[in-house]
Amino acid sequence: MLLHMFAVSIRRVLVICAIALLASLSGVPVLRAGAAAGFEQAQGPAVPDQKIAAALLSASLPLRIERQEGGVPGWSVHAADGRLLGYIASTWEVAHSVGYSGKPLDVLVGVDPQGRIAGSKLMRHTEPILTLGLSDEDIARFVESFRGIDLRSPERHEGAGGPGQPDIISRATVSSGVIRDSILRTARTLAIGRGLISGGGIDRIHYTPRSWAQLLAEGSLSHAKVTMTEASRALADAQVPIPRGDGPFVELYAGLIDPPSIGRSLLGQLEYSRVVGALGPGEVVLFVASRGVYSHRGIKWRRSGIFDRLALVQGDKRFPITSRGYRRIDELALDDAPALKERSVFVIPGDEIDVLKPFTLELTVSRPAVDGGIATMVVNVDLSLPQKYITPPPPEPRPLWQETWNAKKPTVIGVVAMLVVLTLILFFQESFVRRPKLWRRGRLAFLLVTFLWLGWGVNGQLSVVQVAAFIHSLFSGFRWETFLIEPVIFILWSFVALGLLFWGRGVYCGWLCPFGALQELTNQLAQRLKVPQIAVPHALHERLWVIKYTLFVAIIALSFYSMKDALILAEAEPFKTAISLRMIRAWPFVLFVVAILAAGLFIERFYCRYLCPLGAGLAIPAKLKIFDWLDRRVQCGRECRLCETRCTVGAIDPLGRINPNECILCLRCQVIFHDDDTCTILMRRKRKLQAAKAAMEKAKEASRS
Repeated sequence: MLLHMFAVSIRRVLVICAIALLASLSGVPVLRAGAAAGFEQAQGPAVPDQKIAAALLSASLPLRIERQEGGVPGWSVHAADGRLLGYIASTWEVAHSVGYSGKPLDVLVGVDPQGRIAGSKLMRHTEPILTLGLSDEDIARFVESFRGIDLRSPERHEGAGGPGQPDIISRATVSSGVIRDSILRTARTLAIGRGLISGGGIDRIHYTPRSWAQLLAEGSLSHAKVTMTEASRALADAQVPIPRGDGPFVELYAGLIDPPSIGRSLLGQLEYSRVVGALGPGEVVLFVASRGVYSHRGIKWRRSGIFDRLALVQGDKRFPITSRGYRRIDELALDDAPALKERSVFVIPGDEIDVLKPFTLELTVSRPAVDGGIATMVVNVDLSLPQKYITPPPPEPRPLWQETWNAKKPTVIGVVAMLVVLTLILFFQESFVRRPKLWRRGRLAFLLVTFLWLGWGVNGQLSVVQVAAFIHSLFSGFRWETFLIEPVIFILWSFVALGLLFWGRGVYCGWLCPFGALQELTNQLAQRLKVPQIAVPHALHERLWVIKYTLFVAIIALSFYSMKDALILAEAEPFKTAISLRMIRAWPFVLFVVAILAAGLFIERFYCRYLCPLGAGLAIPAKLKIFDWLDRRVQCGRECRLCETRCTVGAIDPLGRINPNECILCLRCQVIFHDDDTCTILMRRKRKLQAAKAAMEKAKEASRS
C-alpha cells in the first residue's frame, strides 16, 4: 500500500515536470532566463591573482593587476617597472559562456600586446564529460593549446590543438567545443577592445598622396552644384529675387577625411594631425567646402552652437551638426583644388551615424517669402567612403558546430537513413508485422546496426545527463549552438522529440537505444541457449517501476543543487561504460554493466524495465502522444493473454491494455495480433471457418449422393 501511494506521488510530480518541460518547448516562459543568468552571474567571474596572471602571460612576479570596466571588462597587467605585459578577461563575463550542463563555464584568457593569445586557464565548470570522461591533464592540455594563436588569423588554428591534444571532434565534443569558441571569442573581443587588433572600420594607417581630381574620381569627395538660374526657379517666392545666370549659387564639396590618403592630401600633414589628434573614441571628421553666393555655415551657429543650414541624414534618422570640434580651414594643400570660398571640418560623433554606410549631407537654403513665410530649397550631397579605405574586421573563427557537421556528413547521412527506415516501418507497420519472418529478421538487423554502428561506431547513445543539460539551458540561457555541436545526438533528440508525440517512448527505447539493443540481443542469444526466463508477477513488476522514476527525479533535482553530484548519480546509467567507452573503464563500472546484462539474460530488458532513468524521463510525455496505432481486440486480456506473456518489457496488463509509459514499440504483440497461427482468437475463428467449410463440403456431397 505504501509503495502504491509513493508511486502515485512520484507520478504526480513527474506530470508537473512534464507540463513545465512541454511549456518550455512550446515557448511558454517557465522561468526568465535573465533571472537565472543573473543568479549565476552573482557569483562573479573568476579573478586572476598574481600567480594566475604570471602563468597566463608568462611573466615574472611581482605584477600590477588593474581592473578595467569600460568597454570590454577585464584586467590589465603591468610589470613592476610599468611595462604593459598584456590583458586578461573572463569568458563568462565577456562571452557569457555556458557549458553543455547549462551552468557557467569560465576560462581566464590572456592576450599579449602583439594580439596573440598568451595563455588560458579553466577556472570553473560542471561539464559531464570533463568531470567523468577525461582526466584533468587532458583538460589542462586542451585549454593551454590555444597559447600562441594570432588573433589576426585565427582560422589557421581552428583545431586549437596539435599532437597530443584531445580530439575535440570525437571526444568531449560539446564541452570542449564551448571552451574553444568562448576562448577565441573572448580573446578576439578583448584584443579589439584594447586596440591590439583592428576591429574593422576606417583605415587610419596607410597613406598614398592624392590630387583633387583623384579624390573626386574615386568618390572620396562628393560634389553638388546649384546655378543661379536653378536657385531662382526653386526660390521663386522669395521677397528678393535671385538673378539668373550660369554662375554657382552654391557649389558644395564634402567627404570624410579620416583616412590619411584623403585628409593628409587635403589639409597637409600639420593641419591633418591637429584635426585627428583631438578626436575621441568613435568620432570622425567631415570636410565641407563651398563656393558661390550662399554660405554653408551662416552666422546663427555662433549663438546657438548648431549649424542650422547643415544636417546629416541616414535612413529615417536626421542628425544636426554642432560647433563642437569645428575648425575653419584657411588653405588646402592641393594645388589643383578649385578656388573655394569656405572650407570647414566638423567632428561627427560615431554613435550618431554609421559612417561605413552611405549617408547624405543636406544643405538647407532659406529666404523670406513674399507671403511672409519662408521659401526653402534643399541641396543634397550623397556621401560614401570608398571601399578601399575600409578595413575588414579580423576573421572570426567558424562556429565549431558547422565544422563538425561538415566533418561528419557521412555519419549524418547514415543516421538520417536509419531514421527514414524506422519511420517507414512504423508508418506501414501492418504490412511489416503481417510477415513474421520479415519482422523478426528486420528487427534483428536494425538492432544490430543500432548497437554496432549507432552505438559503438558513432556514439549515438542518449542519456539522462542530456535531459538535465537541456533543462538547465532553459534557465541559464538556451543556445542552439551548444546542442548543434554534436550532430548525431542532435538529430536523434530531434527525431525522438517528434516521435514521442506520434508513437511514445518506444520510438527510441525499442529501436534506437544501443544499450537497449544490446540487452535484447543478448537475451535472444540466452533464449536460444535455453536459459530459463523469469516471469515477474505483475503486482511486483508494476511496483518496481518506482525505482527508475525515482532515479530520474533524483538526478534532475540533484542537478539543481550540484551538477557534479548529479553526474555521479547518473552513473546508474551503464551507457557510458558499455557504449561510449566500450567497456574500457575501471573494473567497478564494468562489473556493474556485466551484472545488468547478466540479469537481462533471465529477465528480458531488465534494466529498461526497472532501472533506466532516461526511459522514465521519456515516459512522461508519452502520456500525451497523439496517435495510437497498436491494434487490440475486446477479447485481449479476457479470452486471450498471449500478448501479455510475450511482451518484451511487461507493458501489457492482465486486462490486455498497453501501457504507453512502458511500451518499447517492438511490435511483437502486433505480429501475434495478425498471425492466425499464433493468436488464439484468430485460431479459434480459423477453426470455426474450417469447420464450417468442412460442413458445407459434406452437405454438398450428401446432396449429390
